[in-house]
Amino acid sequence: MSQDSLWIKRNWVAHTQLMLDSYERYLKKELIPREGSQLDQAKTLFLSPFVVVSHDYRPDPVLNYGNQVALDLWEMDVATLCNTPSRMTAEPMHRDERKRLLKRTTENGYVDDYSGIRISQNGRRFLIRQAVVWNLIDFKNNYRGQAATFSEWEWLDENESTPKPSD
Repeated sequence: MSQDSLWIKRNWVAHTQLMLDSYERYLKKELIPREGSQLDQAKTLFLSPFVVVSHDYRPDPVLNYGNQVALDLWEMDVATLCNTPSRMTAEPMHRDERKRLLKRTTENGYVDDYSGIRISQNGRRFLIRQAVVWNLIDFKNNYRGQAATFSEWEWLDENESTPKPSD
């Protein structure tokens, strides 16, 4: 299946609903308009012009969702992303800061003021600003991981441009 139609997979549609429901639960607003079918919402989120990424709830969480902007920014295809421990999105010297962020999110349900440095698969460093990170809680109130969204980032390496979302 091509990356262009990932949103039609049943598990991606269900995970999209988990992320959207949890975001609305904690932030009391919608991440995207909740219009149309669940499949329509999965497509809208995947093609949104901002980053959405999530990881599971293992002790060393692994990424399990990235929309097209996230895949472009981290320079990964979906198979690579979904096999990457989320700690690998930060350089070793920034992992303690990331760990504190995730702990604060777990305790408070969400954080809406995060800025930090991340690194793409190809070693390109970028600063994210005003990220929202929230817990993923299913309909049975079980913790299922965390998700993040942001629309502001800048490359830290000279002469590099920001990747554009795919059309």
